[in-house]
Order: sequence, then structure tokens, then C-alpha cells
Amino acid sequence: MTTEEALSILKEAGYKFTNKRAMIIEFFANEDRYRTAKDLLTYLEPHFKGISFDTIYRNLHLFDQLGILESTELDGEKNYQIRCVNHHHHHFICKACGLTKEIECCPMHIAKPELNNFLVDDHKFEIYGLCPECQ
Repeated sequence: MTTEEALSILKEAGYKFTNKRAMIIEFFANEDRYRTAKDLLTYLEPHFKGISFDTIYRNLHLFDQLGILESTELDGEKNYQIRCVNHHHHHFICKACGLTKEIECCPMHIAKPELNNFLVDDHKFEIYGLCPECQ
């Protein structure tokens, strides 16, 4: 997702465009990995003196709810990245640095026979480990 697409989603949902929100989106758009609220706070502090974790968490939650960001939990902490929108895929996620690698295969064809009486409206498949650099 591009910064422009994310800002458009925000505007269409009736939320104000602010410099903080633009910088949050730019931060995640420029990363190819999951990042924490603390990473974001460290990035924003030089630009917005006194910015609080409450502000960070409110915006992260909003962006997650609007589908601008996607989240996962690594070592008990929620991590975020810009939502992938180009095609259906899943992720390998490095537990040390948060780097993600797209996985093209989908296990749903294996699970569908076991779910024949169920309505599946979404799914998520993630593999966790260490990337080559962190091994």
C-alpha cells in the first residue's frame, strides 16, 4: 500500500489528515518489516516533542482497524507493518528483526475439506523464525 492510498482510506473514513498521521504512514511505508510502537515513538519524538505512547497506540489501533496496517504478535508485543494489497500471500516473519518474506503458497486448500460446513471469511498464515542475517 502506498502512502497516498493509506491517506485516502483515512480521509474516506472521515478522519483528519495530520502531520503525525502522515509521518506514521510514511514510517511504515518505508519499512519492509514489522515494527513496534516503541520503534515508531523513537522515530516521531524528534519531530513531535512530548508525543505520548497513548497517541501512538490510538493511531496504530485506528490504522489497524481501517486496514492500513496489519499486526502480529512477536514475543508478547504487538508489531505492525503496512498492509500488503497487491495479491494474496502469507508471511515468514523474523522474530529478531521483524523482516517479512512473502510466501506464495496457501494452506487453505488443505484445510477446506475439514471445514466443509463452516463459512470462512478470512484467514492468516504466518511462519516465525530467524532471517539469514539474524541467524
